[in-house]
This record gives sequence, structure tokens and C-alpha cells, in this order.
Amino acid sequence: MKYKLFLYQCIRSREVLLSLVLILVLGLSGIFIGNRHLSERQHAIDEVKDYQKTHFERHVSLHNDDLGLLLYYVKFSFINPVNPLSGLSIGQSDVNPAIKRITIKTFEAQKHDSDLINPMNLHSGNLDFSFVLIYLMPLLVIVFAFNVVSEETETGTWRLVSIQTRSKLGFVITKLSVRLLLMVIVLVLLFSTAKVVLNVPFSTNLMLLFAMAFLYVVFWFALAFFVVCFKKPSGFNALLLLSVWLVMLILWPAGINAFMAFKYPVPEALNTAIAQRDGYHTKWDTEKLPTIQKFYDHYPQFKEYGYRTEGFNWLWYYAMQQMGDDDSQKERASLTAKIKLREERSREMASWIPNMHMQLAFNRVAGTSLDQHIDFLNSTEAFHEKLRLFFYPKIFEEQKAESIDWNQFEPEYFETSSETKPIFLLTPLLLAIVFALLISIPKARKL
Repeated sequence: MKYKLFLYQCIRSREVLLSLVLILVLGLSGIFIGNRHLSERQHAIDEVKDYQKTHFERHVSLHNDDLGLLLYYVKFSFINPVNPLSGLSIGQSDVNPAIKRITIKTFEAQKHDSDLINPMNLHSGNLDFSFVLIYLMPLLVIVFAFNVVSEETETGTWRLVSIQTRSKLGFVITKLSVRLLLMVIVLVLLFSTAKVVLNVPFSTNLMLLFAMAFLYVVFWFALAFFVVCFKKPSGFNALLLLSVWLVMLILWPAGINAFMAFKYPVPEALNTAIAQRDGYHTKWDTEKLPTIQKFYDHYPQFKEYGYRTEGFNWLWYYAMQQMGDDDSQKERASLTAKIKLREERSREMASWIPNMHMQLAFNRVAGTSLDQHIDFLNSTEAFHEKLRLFFYPKIFEEQKAESIDWNQFEPEYFETSSETKPIFLLTPLLLAIVFALLISIPKARKL
């Protein structure tokens, strides 16, 4: 009976209802923005399937007698398939393309090609569901919880509560649990809507995202409980909780990002670009024989095609292209290792900060993390190498384009993996909740 009265008292407040409606609207907006993002990516994928066939037909008709020239222009598509869960957490996918269209020329020059994107849109970012959950829902928790005790003392009813209730601590916990129930209802509504709108299959990953969202909200209630146990005025509680929100969600992430950039700089990015360009462009002004010899050192199976050093020929040209990748291999490996190190250290530090852990964990489960994009690039490189090995002999033998069955070259898909161990994703949040409750015990006893 007491619980029902608390619930009725809470939902009767216009401020509470307005806050709930606002967070629902923002959450739904985030879901529909995510759905639009998925639709745009899927539309691009559907288009490239049809385009690649006509693309091949046009170039074969123009360059049938010169396969080397044809393959200078022809592009092959490698696709990172759309994961419906990425509509909840867009992550890196708003700046990294889902489709890589590559030629068999030097891969490093094509590796980081991206779509044309309005920089103003990148600056403002996307209001996806993860943003609403991580940044805005804590504000709703603060609105709900900052005055659960101070309201009683400021209205003069705390002494009456002390007389009529068996436990003042139980009274406070009940009031907070009612507000937590309302938040859980909001989460259930939003996740149910997301499942329908984004066409997300009912899976372990979906339940994992919901579990993390629930624990994240519980953490903020536990933090609010710690603050209200001091029995300070409402203004003080609100100011303190908002300060904690500002530090945790703005200052700490910015500080850690600056620290990572200082601690692990990546000059290898520029060095890789320079090494790749020098590896290819300088070969125009050097003897052809050393270039061809280096090419055969990489692909000894092609030595049978000899050393053609007179005039222009496609063997020498594609050997030059290969040198662009080979000469930058050391810098590329160093750059990849540095990026993975930064990502690993960021995850380690984020495991102590619930909001940062949530962002990285959501991206990981949704398949939009930086690690997964690097895996996609590595798979694209393997796809590129497969194309080279198929076409090099045909180019060197000067076969005609019509001798190749171009229908076999359908766009290929990256086999993405977003499998994660729930214990690694949930444990940091559980520990944060336990810590917040443990530091609350001394003050809670005095209630």
C-alpha cells in the first residue's frame, strides 16, 4: 500500500511527467536517427550491388584489349554489413564507410578513403540512443532523486516521517525505488521500440545492452543516494550531483583523450603516407630492374614472366604499385600497433569510469568500435591481396578482358564479430554500484 502511494505521489507531479515525456521523446528521436543511419548505409550497399555489374560491363567494352589499363580503373567492392544494433550506438560508423571500393593498385593509398561527409554534421554528431542513455538519463535521475530527503526536511514533514515509519532508511530507499521503477519502464519502452523500429532480433546482445543500461541507471541512483544521505538542502544536492555529472561525462573523458594523445602520439600516420608515396612515385625515376626484382622477391611464383625493362609495360607498373605497400609495411605495422595500444589503454582506464565504459561497451556490442573497424580494414587488405593474385598472371600474359568471367566478382562481405563476454561488460558497472553503496553506509546509518 505504501509503495502504491509513493508511486501515485510521484507520477502526479507535473515535473516528473514532463521529465519522463522529454526523455521518451529524446530516446525515440535517437532510435529514429539510428534507423535513418542504418537505412542510408543499407541503401548504399544495395546500390553498389547493381552498380558493380554495370561498372564492369562499361570498362570491359572500353578496354577489352588492354587488361592492365582496365584494372587501373575497375573497382571491387568489399562490404561491412549493417548490424541492426548499430542503430542504438552509431559509434565509429558515422565517419568510417561501410563499403570499400578498391582497385588492385597500392592498397595503402586507398585504405583510409572515406565518404564525403559534411564537416558540420561531424562536428555536431548524432543524437543516437547511446547518447541519450549515457548523457541525458543521468540528468533525469538527478531530477528524480536530489530532493528525496531534503524535500521532507524543507517542508517540515521529516519529523512526522520519523515517528510514523519504522525505518527512515527504508522510507528513503522506497522513494528511490519508485523512481527507479519509472526509469526501468522508460528503458523497457525504448528498447521495445528499438527492437521493432530497427528490426533487431531478440538475442543475447540485445539483452546485454538492456542489462548494461539498467545497471548504469542503478549506478546513478546509488550515487544520488550517497549525496542525499548527507541531508543537505536541495540546492546543494542538485549542484553537487550536476558537478559530478560534469566531471564524469565531460572533464574526465576529455582529459583522458588528451592524455592518450600525449602519451601515445602517432607520427607513424604521416610516416606511413610518406613511405607509401615514396615507395611508388620514386620508382618512375629509377631503373626498372631493381623494382621488378623486389617484386619477384615478394612474389617468387611470378618470376617466369621475366624482366621486361624496355619501354612501358604493366608488369613494371604493377611492380611499382606493389612497392608502395611493401616499402611502407614497417610503418603500417607500427601505426596499427600504436592504435591498438591506445584503444587497449583507453578501455582499461574506462573500466573505472562507468559512462566511458558504457560508451565503449555499447560500441563493441553494436559492432561500431574502433577495433572492429581495424578488423574490417585488415579483411579488406586480404580481399585486395586475393584480387592481385588472381589478376597479376592474366595481366602479365596480356589476356583480353573478355576471357574473364566478370560475373564471378560479386561484392564480398566482411564477416564481422561482436561476440563479447557479458561478465567483462557488466562487472565494472556492478563494482561501481557496490562502491557507491559502500561509501553511503556511514551516512545511511545516521538516517
